[in-house]
Amino acid sequence: MKTKLLLANLLFAASLFLLSCGTTSVTRYEANESVKDLSGYWNDNDVNQVCTTLIDSCIKSKRVANFKNTIGRTPVVILGTIRNKSSEHIDTSILSKRFQNVIINDGTLEFVADSKQREELRAEKYDQAENAYETAKSIGNELAADFMLQGTVTTIVDSDGKQQVRTYQVDMQLIDLETNKIIWSDQNNDIRKYIKKSSVKF
Repeated sequence: MKTKLLLANLLFAASLFLLSCGTTSVTRYEANESVKDLSGYWNDNDVNQVCTTLIDSCIKSKRVANFKNTIGRTPVVILGTIRNKSSEHIDTSILSKRFQNVIINDGTLEFVADSKQREELRAEKYDQAENAYETAKSIGNELAADFMLQGTVTTIVDSDGKQQVRTYQVDMQLIDLETNKIIWSDQNNDIRKYIKKSSVKF
């Protein structure tokens, strides 16, 4: 009995030693190259897929174009909240910033600073007013947003314990700040993942 216990302990110690001596392998990907799905959870591929389809939909929106034609200038947008209502941790700020960067560069919409950025900017202006009077930037000349971009990320999970199907749905809207009218709305629910868990045998 003692011999078996000693052998078991030795095998366990040897396995820990081998694990600690393992090497780390790193593979780099190009910026436009798809990465491997390792866990089955939300990843960079999903961000790219969602942003590609929804940004294209927003840019081609007839109502956005009508606003520009009617008012005679490019609509101004502020980033609202993209809420994560999914069953996992998702940093939705990556989605909103990706939207902002692509649409700004396209020229369809203009964006103003969000609420946290405005606090820092206003603090700087007040400091300038006290300490750099001749070159201080004026307070009260901010550009007001016409629309707010909001959205949600949700998941539908079907699982029997050993296998799972995860469906992601991302909804985005542009909302008129004057009237609360939704002028553009679309969703992407094309991301579906089948995940099968296999037991590890020793």
